[in-house]
Amino acid sequence: MDDMLNNLSTYGYIVLFLYSLGGGFVALLGAGVLSFMGKMDLSLSIAIAFAANFIGDSLLFYMSRYHKREMMDHFKKHRRKLAFSHLLLKRNGSWIIVVKKFIYGLKTLVTLAIGLTKYDFWKFSAYNALGAAIWAVVVGGGSYIFGGALIKTYEIVADKPYLAPLMLVIIGGITWFYISSATKKKG
Repeated sequence: MDDMLNNLSTYGYIVLFLYSLGGGFVALLGAGVLSFMGKMDLSLSIAIAFAANFIGDSLLFYMSRYHKREMMDHFKKHRRKLAFSHLLLKRNGSWIIVVKKFIYGLKTLVTLAIGLTKYDFWKFSAYNALGAAIWAVVVGGGSYIFGGALIKTYEIVADKPYLAPLMLVIIGGITWFYISSATKKKG
């Protein structure tokens, strides 16, 4: 475990940046725990996660805005989920851009759906920056504050390795069920 921690503290900022381009929750959680342990700097970790998350969503928005035809080819099977994302935007307004950062599975879809509309890029960027900042501070700061409890949880899971896949299946199943039921055809 010491080798893993040394590698993460050495290359952790690069991994955090690359992982946060797409989502970054687990990487930022790890950076917060490593900051708790004194292996990484919390402020730098939060700043890197914020910047990468903002850049990643901006790139997704740009790709879906200016490459609609190519993007739609990839989402033929997911049209109902894209429609659900549009509905979320209409129902909740621009705040969905902030909230989506915390909902696994919606981050990418909502950004792509908004990019396919005529939503203003600068307005999206402002809400995206606000959401990325809140997300980075809450997840990074929270994992730092609860670092001791997270380390104990890790030790329990390390002693009982069957718990990790079980927890992932349960969380993945709940997410899949929610998105499937929300986008299910009513009739």
